[in-house]
Amino acid sequence: MSPDCGHNRMSKPSKAALKAAIAIGKARCQSAQQRWTPQRERALELLLESGGPVKAYDLMGRFQEGVTTAPPTVYRALDALVELGLAHKIASLNAYTACHLQAAGHTASFLICDCCGSAEEIPTPTGDMLETIRAHSDFQPAHVTIEAHGRCHNCAA
Repeated sequence: MSPDCGHNRMSKPSKAALKAAIAIGKARCQSAQQRWTPQRERALELLLESGGPVKAYDLMGRFQEGVTTAPPTVYRALDALVELGLAHKIASLNAYTACHLQAAGHTASFLICDCCGSAEEIPTPTGDMLETIRAHSDFQPAHVTIEAHGRCHNCAA
């Protein structure tokens, strides 16, 4: 990623948008019969505020003000958010991002800009693809993530 390409990530969400996302997180946690912990809430808040993909280690210093949080605490919170469908791990970047489609159990597809580092989540109809995999093998896919690298509209211009 080029640090000088001149484009910024998405802007910070409003307080209302942040509050709404936290409420969705709490509700999804309750429906999954899991606890909504302060660590999960803070991790989701930091992902939303980051405006794009962020590495777990970059969150550690911001997790608690004035304190560097231990890696297992941050990773457990991020893994729980991924499991709940509130966040995604972008494997090629080894980074996490908040889910912007707000739909549990969907296929995550990302358009990743190698210039500015943005990662746009887009809806992807993968039902046919998953059925093809199941029909031609004994493999039972649990989830699919599609990552496309290139340049976003702004950087390509």
